[in-house]
Amino acid sequence: MSVHPLHRPDALTLARASADFLDRFRTQPHTHRAYAQTLAVLESAAVAGPDAPVEVAFTARSAEAALARWEDAAPATWNKHLAALRSFATYCARRQALEEDPTRLLERRKEPRRGDKSIPAARLEALFTDTAVGLREKVLWRMLYETAARAEEILTLDVGDLDTAMRRARVRSKGGAIEYVHWATPTARLLPRLLAGRTTGPVFLSDRRSAASGSRARALGDVDPTTGRGRLSYPRAEYLFKQASKRHDPHRRGWTLHQLRHSSLKHLAAEGRSAPELQAKSRHAHLATLGKYVRLGEETSARLTAEHDPHRRRR
Repeated sequence: MSVHPLHRPDALTLARASADFLDRFRTQPHTHRAYAQTLAVLESAAVAGPDAPVEVAFTARSAEAALARWEDAAPATWNKHLAALRSFATYCARRQALEEDPTRLLERRKEPRRGDKSIPAARLEALFTDTAVGLREKVLWRMLYETAARAEEILTLDVGDLDTAMRRARVRSKGGAIEYVHWATPTARLLPRLLAGRTTGPVFLSDRRSAASGSRARALGDVDPTTGRGRLSYPRAEYLFKQASKRHDPHRRGWTLHQLRHSSLKHLAAEGRSAPELQAKSRHAHLATLGKYVRLGEETSARLTAEHDPHRRRR
């Protein structure tokens, strides 16, 4: 005879716990979106359903079933979602909804060492000046490279966050702090053309007007009141960058928006900038996380090889 445990009617449900957990990251859109994706899969994998108590719905079996969604993904992707589930488990334990971590038997996967992800400066300049690229993309890509900011930080900028006189913008960083990023002359020259006199609304707008109602309607803060166009989304911006960069990538795979931040810091390091200077530019909390930027890559290797080539014609 099977015994079914009784649960208090006021027990914390998986759906309620997920909503409360995500609400803690409402000022961190990138983190919120990443955790929301993981928890949505967990809720669908829970046999008992999202309205069941956490201890019934969030089990070792449901955690394993949720991660099966990324079984064939890269190790970094698997580890990211596992970390999200573990963070959620810790939160539920603090609320006394769990007695043990359902992910305790799941293991992180070994990630391969990453090669040099920076883009050679000459290829970036060719991309930035490509006549087939529209103004919005040119400003976005230039600003990402010159500020070395995260793509999410720049895409969430409103016109009111800009200080064009000082060539800087106020952003909300990954940890939720308010910080400033700075751009150079190319962005300063293009930005007024993009804004075209606008004083409110998102800096980077989508091509279409935002839906006024329904499930696709955006928050008022994500819509330009003059044109009705919504904020350019990260997935759309990433897609456009990858497609355009394929023409300049010798491997024809295209690049990612994050590689602009990576390239900016790598190029500064190649110019001899110190780790504290890179930290000031990148706004990393710890110097140790700058190791991958301080280690110079393929472009520096090519330059050193050319400079020390005994058969080169010019000295």
